[in-house]
Amino acid sequence: MPLWIPVTLAAAAFQTVRFMLQKSLSAARLSAEGATFSRFVYSAPLILALLALWLAGSGRALPDLTPAFWAYGAAGGLAQILATICVVLLFKQRNFAVGITFKKTEVIQTAIVGLVVLGDTVSAGALLAIVIGLAAVLLLSRTPGGEGAWWRQLTNRASALGLGSGVLFAFSAVGYRGASLQVASDEPALRAAVTLAAVVTMQTLAMGAWLLWRDRAELRAVWAARRSAVFIGLFSMAGSFCWFWAFTLQNAAYVKALGQVELIFSLMASTLFFRERITGREIAGMSLLGVSILLLVGLG
Repeated sequence: MPLWIPVTLAAAAFQTVRFMLQKSLSAARLSAEGATFSRFVYSAPLILALLALWLAGSGRALPDLTPAFWAYGAAGGLAQILATICVVLLFKQRNFAVGITFKKTEVIQTAIVGLVVLGDTVSAGALLAIVIGLAAVLLLSRTPGGEGAWWRQLTNRASALGLGSGVLFAFSAVGYRGASLQVASDEPALRAAVTLAAVVTMQTLAMGAWLLWRDRAELRAVWAARRSAVFIGLFSMAGSFCWFWAFTLQNAAYVKALGQVELIFSLMASTLFFRERITGREIAGMSLLGVSILLLVGLG
């Protein structure tokens, strides 16, 4: 089995737990911006410390970082901040599992963005798997009780947030892959660690400055929630490292497509932890996504 497959599965598992924690915090104590900032501010020190220990213990020097690395990293980091805010807001509109499903429009968008920006291509079989996944998302485009044709439902707030987060996550994934490919190292794990450390540091500084200017009360709330938020940082660090590692090993579209296994994890979280009811249409949509995942794994 290619290494990128288990690494991606681990990333999806860590990310599901992190979103569960963010959902709980945003509902109880933090705004969407505060819940998003918490994942960066509580993971950045850990990431930087571990990278420093890794470099010191192995006797390696920090690889040279080009202007292109910083440009790709900054673009990906900004897109991820905005995308995560959209997802946290989305949790207030739909239940946990379906919120994650709307986000998964990023898969086909990542394939398009990756082709345009980096020249990454996908096979015919992988494209079929991605299209099946997109069909599953369309099944979930109608909010409960919605009326009219499905395409009209794409204009409601929940759909707009989900589709918007998908676009932004697509640019984020391609930006991170582009940045990691600029790191002068033959070790994919080291390239991932360096890229992650740089990006999360930029995100922490940028969001910290924004909240300091616009909402200092939210900064205090993030600090007050530290006993819970620190776990967001831990799972964010683990998940992000696995995503970045996978991006150095494989086309971002393939990684994101396999990452849809997160839907299975989110369905378990939705029913077991949040006691939310899943409708028949939602189950059908997620089952179809499961088919696309199995096709992709078979190709991998």
